[in-house]
This record gives sequence, structure tokens and C-alpha cells, in this order.
Amino acid sequence: MDGARYAHTATLLRDGTVLVVGGWDRYEGLPLASAELYDPSGGTWTATRNVIEARYAHTATLLRDGTVLVAGGVSSSGDLTSTELYDPSTGSWTAAGDMHGARRGHTATLLRDGKVLVAGGYGSDVVDASALVSAELYDPGTGSWTVTEHMDEGRSGHTATLLPDGAVLVAGGNSSLDTLASAELYDPSSRSWTAAVSMLEARSSHTATLLSDGKVLVAGGATVNYDALASAEVYDPSSGIWTAIGDLIEGRINHTATSLPDGRVLVAGGVGRTGLLASAELYDPGSGSWTAADKLDAGRAEHTATLMPDSTVLVAGGRSSAFDGLASAELYEPRSAT
Repeated sequence: MDGARYAHTATLLRDGTVLVVGGWDRYEGLPLASAELYDPSGGTWTATRNVIEARYAHTATLLRDGTVLVAGGVSSSGDLTSTELYDPSTGSWTAAGDMHGARRGHTATLLRDGKVLVAGGYGSDVVDASALVSAELYDPGTGSWTVTEHMDEGRSGHTATLLPDGAVLVAGGNSSLDTLASAELYDPSSRSWTAAVSMLEARSSHTATLLSDGKVLVAGGATVNYDALASAEVYDPSSGIWTAIGDLIEGRINHTATSLPDGRVLVAGGVGRTGLLASAELYDPGSGSWTAADKLDAGRAEHTATLMPDSTVLVAGGRSSAFDGLASAELYEPRSAT
């Protein structure tokens, strides 16, 4: 990439290019305002216009009209309420309405009706470092934010997964000094949260991936002592039950998980029990097993992984073991499961 970065976002646009936004690099010493585009046809990166406000630990969501909503995060002045929209047709950013609360480390989920659910995170308006219970909705039709019902528990470093029935499963994360096993479900029709069965193990900074059969794979993450977990479990929406599956080959935190077209899941990088990881592995839902995949060229954590239209996976940026940002990017080409 043109710039080294981690804690950034990467969004696949409708034309097959990838928009990378913001992030942090220790050498810069400030949140990044830069944004760039990856063109798979030429394998090249080109700069696009900077975001209005530099930020990292934000979210980026592709809306139905092809624009990208960037929300929250951290700037040099603190946690942000600001949001902005990127228009790929013009390459320009415009300010969107401010959220009701500043937040970083939150989740953003595109709902079936085109609205975006933002939930949890940390915010500068919270004392004693407690995670946020608040949630709000962005309506692209009006460009406005509306507060929706609070979650049962404040959480950051959690995951949010849109289920086949339109509900959103939120799982794990940190709340103040605790690591959570709890999970809850958001119902867009009633705009309410209900408690779900807790995971088998408390975890934060894990991944959650929707499988082809509608179940959700949760893998890795950190314990309350920030030890890397190798455990993985699957949530079945039809029964509401979590089931343990085989452990990852290596425990990992701040990794990525990408659902491949053949139904397998690629888990890559992160921080393990011995430090930064270059290793990658594949989960096969048919056998319920993990197998080693080719290693990354560079160990990295807090990077992004984007499934491309040609079924390759673009891994970009991340941090090194010295907390320096990485500018490197690489492509994973899946091999047949057989």
C-alpha cells in the first residue's frame, strides 16, 4: 500500500476494487486520514481522497446504494461521534450525521432493510473504562441516527453477525475488566435485545463467521489475562445452542476469518502465545476439522482480509511485533478442498 497502517478498514466496492481507510502507524504517531484503492485487475494501489477526519478503530459498511459509511473511531482529539460517506463514483467524502455517542471498537452491521446497527464499543463519555451498552441505527434514507434499545451488557471487542432470519447475534467482548461469554440477539422488527445462550468460553478480539448452513463459527480470541485461545465453537440459530468443535492449530488474537466460496473458513495471522503469527489455517465445516494453510509472507495482526470476486483473499496492512504499521499486502489463492 502507499501507507503503512493497522486498525484500519477494508471494504469491497461494487466495481471489485477495495477501499482501505484510516488506521494507525507508530511512525506517524497520529490517526491516519489517508485512504486508498486496490485494483485487482492491475494489482495496484492508488490514493483516493482523505477522510474528513482522521481515525482508527472505526467501522466501514457498504450500503445498498454502493456508498461506504465510516463511523466513529479515535482521532487525535479522542473518541468520535462523527460519521462520513464515501462515494465511489466521485471519490469524495461527505459528512453524515453524528452518532448520539462517541465510540471506538464497536460493531456495525448492515440490516436487511438497509439500515446499519452500531453497537457497543468504548466511548470518551464513559467513566471507569466501562464498555458501552448503547446501540443506534443509521437510516441511509434520511441520513439520521436513532437510538435503539440498549444491549443487556456493555461490551467492546465483541462480534456481530447477521443471521439468515435477519436477527443479529452479538457475542463476547470485554466489559470493564471482565471478558464475556454472554451473547444476545437483536430483533430489527421490534428493535429489542434478548439474551442468547452464553458461549462455552469467555473471549474477546475473536472472530465470528457465518457458515453456509446458517450456523456461526466463533474462533480464538483473548481471555481476561490476554492469553490466546485455541478453542472454537459453533452457534446453531435453530436451537440457540453453542457446540464445541476442534481447537485451532494455534491460539490467536486479533486475527481475521474469511468465508471462502467452497464453504471453508480461512483464519490468518494474529497474535499467538509466542508472539506475532504468520500462520494460517482452514476450517472445513464438513469434517469439523482444522488444517494448516500456507503461511503469510509476513506475520501480522489487526490487519484486514477481503474476499475478492475471483475467490482470492486480499490481506492488507496490520501491525508488526514492534507495533509498527505494515504497508505490505498479499493474496491468498484457495486450493481445492480435495
